[in-house]
Amino acid sequence: MEYLDFELPVKDIIDQLDKCKIIGNESQIDVTDTCDQLEKKLIETKKDIYENLTAWQRVQLSRHPSRPYTLDYIKAICGDTFLELHGDRNVKDDKAMIGGLGKIGNQSFMFIGTQKGYNTTTRKYRNFGMANPEGYRKALRLMKSAEKFGIPIVTFVDTPGAYPGLEAEERGQGEAIARNIFEMLSIKVPVITIIIGEGASGGALGIGVGDRVFMLENTWYSVISPESCSSILWRSWEYKEKAADSLKLTATDMKKSKLIDKIIKEPLGGAHYDREKTFKSVENEILKAFKALDLMDASELVNTRRAKFIEMGVFDG
Repeated sequence: MEYLDFELPVKDIIDQLDKCKIIGNESQIDVTDTCDQLEKKLIETKKDIYENLTAWQRVQLSRHPSRPYTLDYIKAICGDTFLELHGDRNVKDDKAMIGGLGKIGNQSFMFIGTQKGYNTTTRKYRNFGMANPEGYRKALRLMKSAEKFGIPIVTFVDTPGAYPGLEAEERGQGEAIARNIFEMLSIKVPVITIIIGEGASGGALGIGVGDRVFMLENTWYSVISPESCSSILWRSWEYKEKAADSLKLTATDMKKSKLIDKIIKEPLGGAHYDREKTFKSVENEILKAFKALDLMDASELVNTRRAKFIEMGVFDG
């Protein structure tokens, strides 16, 4: 387990607890009381840290290398029923955007999401979760297929943004994202969106127009990352913490601004501390949302979704 700077007090107690257990196992000394005290202290320390996180600390948690990614959720929820589909039928298969069919119980879903890598090799393979235009066009192709066969759609968002390279711009990055936003407002099947990590800029919005939009507790959703905001406003990355606070990008801020529908609670310390519990929470929210949305006919779904996004923000005059 890797620990972030603000998590070091937790690491120190866990190290002490491990040593205490080793002593108990390798000697005749009764260390039960000491271990119990350390476990109690661990719980108190974790509560003190994780229940009082700043916006920047939540951004750091959303990027934790041990945090589960899109394929982790899909495989945990669908098991062996997931069938990945590839390609945009135009340029190539974008490895940063994955999608395919899977089942939860007897209900089929089209799962689509941005995928990051687990190490240097896979991060490069997945382009660090930054999709090219062909990734968004693949996502739209799969959404249209789901619509054709009446299959509900689930999207998982975890991206630092769409890929900003010259080649991506030449192939129409802006148009691809705008097209997805436009088309998703008219998709005639339920669309459930879940922010599971980073939700940055148009890279997130390209698969983020849902009937229900959920955020895991330690995630963020914003037009720009704190580092980029700091770089633009203060010409330095040193003000990223101030930028994170000013951007109001946490799940709590998003819910307060009525930009998302619900916050999905994470285990104390983050999704990576208890993956199975997190997977189950996400699965339950998907099924609950689908059950409600499945009662609507196609025109009601589309009209309600459009009204939801039109009502966002404040307009003067």
